[in-house]
Amino acid sequence: MEQRISLVTLGVADVPRARAFYERLGWRGQEVEETVFFQAGGLALVLWGRDKLAEDAAVADSGGGGFGGVVLAQNVRSQAEVDEVLAVAADAGAEVTRPARATFYGGYAGCFTDPDGHVWEIAWNPGFPLADDGTLTLPDFGTP
Repeated sequence: MEQRISLVTLGVADVPRARAFYERLGWRGQEVEETVFFQAGGLALVLWGRDKLAEDAAVADSGGGGFGGVVLAQNVRSQAEVDEVLAVAADAGAEVTRPARATFYGGYAGCFTDPDGHVWEIAWNPGFPLADDGTLTLPDFGTP
């Protein structure tokens, strides 16, 4: 199996509401058959009805809006950009759950949730360089 992610699909309660939220963040989506696709660098973020996603994956959906055990992260190029993205998200209707602050790894990060409770971390990490196109390159951690 190749070591990469192609799509991240979020099960949402209301696809038009979720699309509008992400578009207020400045993202541009394309809707196909009640599913919205956003190009996100080298992968795609997909919004699909939570019930349809659960049915397609053949899993039971508790219907709860609690933490689903997944955090999406976007690394940015500066501390100031972390603050800017969190402000844009709040203006778009996100709940900032952790205001930006210094991190244990020498960076700076904060978190917000979208209208369906999906958690996003916005981080500046000087140890994870970003290419001009936003591609993240992991450092060599020196472990086998």
